[in-house]
Amino acid sequence: MRSSGRIWNAKGAHSYDFNFVKIGENREELGRYSMTAMIMLKASFLIMAGFAAGLSATIAGIASIFSYPALLIIGLNPIDANITNSFSLTLLGLGSSISSKPEWSPHRVNLKKLAPFFLIGGVCGAVLLIHTSPENFKIIVPFLLLASSIAILLPASSRVNSRSRIRLALFTVLAAIIGMYCGYFGAASGGMTIALLMRMYGLTIPVAHALKNVLLSISNGVAAIFFLFSGHIHWLVSIPLAIGFFFGGRTGPKIVRRVRQDYIKYIVAASGTALAIYLLIKR
Repeated sequence: MRSSGRIWNAKGAHSYDFNFVKIGENREELGRYSMTAMIMLKASFLIMAGFAAGLSATIAGIASIFSYPALLIIGLNPIDANITNSFSLTLLGLGSSISSKPEWSPHRVNLKKLAPFFLIGGVCGAVLLIHTSPENFKIIVPFLLLASSIAILLPASSRVNSRSRIRLALFTVLAAIIGMYCGYFGAASGGMTIALLMRMYGLTIPVAHALKNVLLSISNGVAAIFFLFSGHIHWLVSIPLAIGFFFGGRTGPKIVRRVRQDYIKYIVAASGTALAIYLLIKR
């Protein structure tokens, strides 16, 4: 029988409280389950986007083409998305640098020469990003990207050691500018670095990729220190994205070793050109 909003069994013992408090509790529990499912779905989406970006960065030299739009899709504003993306890229640099060590370790001398310029550039870029908007810098990005894509397709000179000091100094300045750009905005900085290294030292594309992984990890790493105190990092978003970056960065160099250099070169150049055209149209 039913009495006072309760259901009673044959012996008169209370078996279920049929009232609105219980219904409200059930709805609240269902809401918690729905929220948990949404969090898991968003985390899975970010891990996949980070993995795709890690592969793209280590194969084609472009990471943000996947990760930055993913952050905008889940609702971050452009500045927070840029800084969260840049911070998460530190794990991409770590994973790709570890995986590509066989290629870059014989070129430690070149890394030691260029590392300070990428470090200083990363610091300058991070400071600029925190205090300014990247909108103005975006104006020249498509043209830098097109120039880099063309430079990658040009044959490397075999007379690398005979380069003049003026030309070497110019390349060094460009290294600092790319490092600053990496800390400031970063889109397609990988392709620019690959082009610079191939023209500067006459490296093969797998080796240029490997050195790029280390140099950009320096710029991103030092920029990340500044971003820690900026208040723009969304931690619950950054963590799954960084996990995807790490494993994508670990996988990419293994693919680069197994694919013909010409194919990789065309992929990098085509990706850079496509992104440059997209940025020009979007502008």
